[in-house]
Amino acid sequence: MRIAPVAPARHPIVAARLPTAAALGTKLGELVQDPAALATRLRSGLAALADPEHLDHQRLVAPGIGLTHGVRSPLLKAAVRAFEAVTRRDSPSALLSVADRLLRELELEARWFAFRILERTVRTDPERTWQLIRRAGREAADWITVDTLAHPAASGIAAEPYRWAELEQLVYAPSPWERRLVGATIATLPFADRSAGRAPTVTGHALPILGMLIGDADPDVQKALAWAYRSLTIVDRGATTAALEREAETARRTGDGHRARVVRDVLPKLHPRDAARLRASLAGIRRRAGDPSTATAAATAARFADLGLGHLMPEPPLT
Repeated sequence: MRIAPVAPARHPIVAARLPTAAALGTKLGELVQDPAALATRLRSGLAALADPEHLDHQRLVAPGIGLTHGVRSPLLKAAVRAFEAVTRRDSPSALLSVADRLLRELELEARWFAFRILERTVRTDPERTWQLIRRAGREAADWITVDTLAHPAASGIAAEPYRWAELEQLVYAPSPWERRLVGATIATLPFADRSAGRAPTVTGHALPILGMLIGDADPDVQKALAWAYRSLTIVDRGATTAALEREAETARRTGDGHRARVVRDVLPKLHPRDAARLRASLAGIRRRAGDPSTATAAATAARFADLGLGHLMPEPPLT
């Protein structure tokens, strides 16, 4: 669960506050039937666990991140684990009501807490869980939140392969954070479920989707695409290498620096012979400031821009 950059467990603040974090999770589990009270207790508990030094670190590694308490990752994980132990017999409906409420909190740690709940309910109540995953994706505005949300999304796709359609829609999203979610989810899939996430069919779904997004001009999207391709080398390195060969050829033919950057970032995971060949083929191709997106998805989205597709609509209640 990638809630935030991991702090060493031996950090004195972590060691001193772990019992408090676990106690917070236990108390939250006792309030699961009262989501409003649970949210209030979580807010005060997180404020007590906050660390100004870590808050500064969050703002450094994720510029523009929204409101956070500055709680170190091991402490949030400890609270989550205690909550899960207390609520292991609670219904998916009760848990989803809690997640729905926490996703409306201003501080991001509450939302990251909710994502762990969604990772549980996506297999037992997938329809309503995906409703919340989509909402969280639309509201996300930093890479920590997006990459944490990728975990329940990947678990849902592993459980129900027809959910690949959820990612196929997001390649056209106006928000770069929703587009990053595509790459982050694919990158997480082989680890979210080491059986279904590494099945031979995974690359058949994932590579065409990545092929629609590669060439995206946003650096955060590019990083997630490279991460996704690296993860797919675990599933099928041959098919992934062949896809990268095609993208490298396109980059070489068109001078596409966006595409070339993604391919270069995957090279350490390829066979050394293939990596050397692709590196040589991309020599001299670099991104230039202001270069437009060359992604197929971006061109398609631009043709429909006047229709207002992808803009936020009033959020329906969880049903």
